[in-house]
Amino acid sequence: MPDARAGLAEEYDALRPRMVRVAYAILGSRAEAEDVVADCWPRLVEADAREQIRDLAGWLTVAVARAATDVLRSARVRREEYVGPWLPEPYVDPVDTAPDPADRVTLDETVSYALAVVLESLSPAERTAWVLHDVFGMGFAEVASVVGRTPAAVRQLASRARAHLAAQPARFEVDRSAHEAVLGRFLAAAGGGDLDALIATLDPEVVVTSDGGGAVSAARRPVHGAERSARFLAGLVAKYVDQVEIELLGVNGAPAIGLREDGVLTSLIVLTVAGDRATRVDILRAPAKLAAADARSAGQ
Repeated sequence: MPDARAGLAEEYDALRPRMVRVAYAILGSRAEAEDVVADCWPRLVEADAREQIRDLAGWLTVAVARAATDVLRSARVRREEYVGPWLPEPYVDPVDTAPDPADRVTLDETVSYALAVVLESLSPAERTAWVLHDVFGMGFAEVASVVGRTPAAVRQLASRARAHLAAQPARFEVDRSAHEAVLGRFLAAAGGGDLDALIATLDPEVVVTSDGGGAVSAARRPVHGAERSARFLAGLVAKYVDQVEIELLGVNGAPAIGLREDGVLTSLIVLTVAGDRATRVDILRAPAKLAAADARSAGQ
């Protein structure tokens, strides 16, 4: 049935960006998310051959979420053995002008980087329940089929996750213009070597986290506090300022700072902003994560 297969493939391709976002929100890794979605294609073909699937979006969402949750459970063990702090793989895209209104649903389902970091503190079941119900609007009965719990238990999982996220100091939705203003002040202060101005861009309780994965130089422990963080960041800038090119990249729907050496993306600096200051500074230096993100930002 070549015509039926072609039609199924066309629908799958149309749904694929949303499915990758579902898997990414659960996993915090775009590479793993894309693998999960790709692995669901042959299962979809097989299931549709047995009996035509009427609700393709619903079927795929459940299948992708279930597979992503299984991957997350096994990934937790690897992340516990990771050298230094583990940060989520960024969801990188070029920084564009105002988005097309037709993309609004896709943008609304983009998990901010700050949220992706905090989601790491939830159990796999809590994370999946919250993501599917609160972000993607699935009913508790459907979510129950993904995590293998009763709808009542899933409601409790989502409630616990919601309470945990609400207790976090970081805000997950910030006005884009406010984010850009803080990012601009941060970049000017760091690049100009103005320590006082850099301190002024940071929240007093700011946390700076570096992820090098053991492959490159990176701080093994987070740095806390505005003054210590500013001195740490100023030291990094002084070390690399003559070796790098600076550019803006879109990371999980917001602008971030990319640093290139000889054309290769070697660092990505992501700010979490609350009010007019940064409450988190996450520095990704792990080569594997950056290489994958850079290839996607270039449309490869």
